Amino acid sequence: MNGPGQSLDARRAVELGDWTTALELLDSDADELDAAERLELRAQASYGAGEFEASVTAWEELHALHDRAGDDAEAARAAALVAMYLMMDTGLMAAVRGWLRRAERHLVGVDECPAHAIVAMVRTYERFMCGDMEAAATAAGASIDLGERLGVTPAIVIGRTAAARVRILAGDVAEGLELLDEVAALLMTPEVDSLTAGMMYCELICAAQGLALHDRAAEWTGVMDQWRPGAAMGGIGGRCRVHRAEMLRFTGPCDAAEEEALAACEELRPWMRREFGWPLVELGTIRLRKGDLAGAEEAYLAAHEHAWSPHPGLALLRLEQGDIAAAVDLIDHAVAHPLDIPSKERPPFGDLRLAPLLDAQAEIAAAAGDAATCRNAADHLRAIADRYSSRSIDATASLAAARAALTAGDLDAAADAAGLAIATWADIGAPFETASARMVLGEIHRQTGRTDSARLEWKAAEAAFETFGAQRWAERAAKLLDHGTPATAVADTQTAIFRCEGDTRTVCFGDLTAVVRDLKGLRQVERLLADPGREFHVLDLVAAESGSATTEAFVEPGVDFVTDGVGAGLPVLDPQAREAYRRRLADVDEDIEDARRNHDVGRLELAERDREYLVAELQRAVGLGGAERTTGGTAERARTSVTRSIRYALGRLAEHHPPLAAHLEQRVHTGTYCSYVADPLVEITWEI
Repeated sequence: MNGPGQSLDARRAVELGDWTTALELLDSDADELDAAERLELRAQASYGAGEFEASVTAWEELHALHDRAGDDAEAARAAALVAMYLMMDTGLMAAVRGWLRRAERHLVGVDECPAHAIVAMVRTYERFMCGDMEAAATAAGASIDLGERLGVTPAIVIGRTAAARVRILAGDVAEGLELLDEVAALLMTPEVDSLTAGMMYCELICAAQGLALHDRAAEWTGVMDQWRPGAAMGGIGGRCRVHRAEMLRFTGPCDAAEEEALAACEELRPWMRREFGWPLVELGTIRLRKGDLAGAEEAYLAAHEHAWSPHPGLALLRLEQGDIAAAVDLIDHAVAHPLDIPSKERPPFGDLRLAPLLDAQAEIAAAAGDAATCRNAADHLRAIADRYSSRSIDATASLAAARAALTAGDLDAAADAAGLAIATWADIGAPFETASARMVLGEIHRQTGRTDSARLEWKAAEAAFETFGAQRWAERAAKLLDHGTPATAVADTQTAIFRCEGDTRTVCFGDLTAVVRDLKGLRQVERLLADPGREFHVLDLVAAESGSATTEAFVEPGVDFVTDGVGAGLPVLDPQAREAYRRRLADVDEDIEDARRNHDVGRLELAERDREYLVAELQRAVGLGGAERTTGGTAERARTSVTRSIRYALGRLAEHHPPLAAHLEQRVHTGTYCSYVADPLVEITWEI
């Protein structure tokens, strides 16, 4: 096949989304293809095939090719596309700005051309993601104008979307949503390419989620779901899955939400870098609602490792684990110092970003008995609800007000606010939120002596939690129904037995005694019970069990996971990614110097944060002497296997002693560090 025919075939494969075939065709006879066309097709096909770094490298090589040829217009276009792809999936805005500056330098003295529209388009979201709404609005106007004059449809669509989001963040919610509806209609036309359509569908949903407009987010998620088959490319399918998980986390059931979140994490792993924290936090929040505290902690800590804020989820997890002091410290710091992470997924600044944090702060402050902080959080939430037209934020503010009034002893005001929250959440269709508000109202009734009314609320909450899949909370409501005691009551001390005798173990908890087969996971739990609150590294648990942290096949027979010693593992970053990170580090250093020259303190702080992130990633990837670090080594396998051993053992324990198994599932935390956190409501003395 001759060169031109080869080029047409590769182009057609890209048009059809047959990425693998396109790459094979491009590799088969590359010398006969036009170099610029070959690089552009390779960039597109690599992105579609999930090879992000290969795609960006191809765009960089295309820029260099046009730069050497002196074609400034095409060099500018290629540089702007490098910036766009980096912005979509890395969140490293200093590197994005570096490539935008290259593009702008190329365009000096060049007559108006499509590259001008593309540069304005990328600049729009660079400014938006960094929180400079005034500059974002100006760039959006230029993007729309240039796109219309020069026939660059993505610039029109992206400019309009950004302009709408800026209006929403300024408080013009109705106008912004109307503009987004217009964008949604435009996305359904064939003029919009698949990549632009997918990213902007995601933007529509993110805008609705930022306002807590769950009905609008669900509507747009449904449209994106219908569009996705055969159209989504790159990480778009994974982003859509995150949005579906968000919807299921709101409506239930929890198991379906977790499945969707796990699938999203798997799909997005090759794509996202820093923003990978977004699906991880969603997974953690779903697990927290399920009552899987260990799983929630793993997800939140993994998000934190990606430089993504795990709050308010992690602070609420600490509250659920009984560590109120830690919860207070975490949430107060998060509210006072919200993490500035350039993101399309969440509001980049302002009150909408604070609303979920304030909601958690009110709940945690109420648990701590801090009426002043609870009231401040409730008042701030009410101000946000008054500014932004969102029934969900309004209900959140009402529940915070109920908690504040309850904590201050104003039971009449508390009952009114809780009732309003319940009515609003129920009308919206949010079963978990409705049940949570019912729990608060039940406590208000209990304190006023209206026992029957309290039981009605707790019974309704129990049923809703059960249906939703929030078993831990259903059990809490059932306990209140059984005993009529408040959630903060401290029970009498009790003694429990967890004693090993040969190859069996006698366990006694509550009124039930059982003899069970001893298991490795139970021996590890015993070590945690012997020292409540202490965090044990998983290698310490393995070493104590076997005398070696590196040679044991860790898991019990019957568990579908076995490791057999030290293996090579997988590279933290592959060689191509490490080299790309080093290039981006140079871009970041250039941005830092430029910010210093221009005395731009805000940009300097963001760029230095990007540099810290890249350096940390490279340090994780390269060990002493330049040796390549890997994942899946001894500590990682120990973490996984200890977690599975304990879960397997508790599953077997549940067959003979369900109450004890349920208690341990709630109080034993696994991960790189494992611990048993005592129940603050029950003082237990363990005989082991």
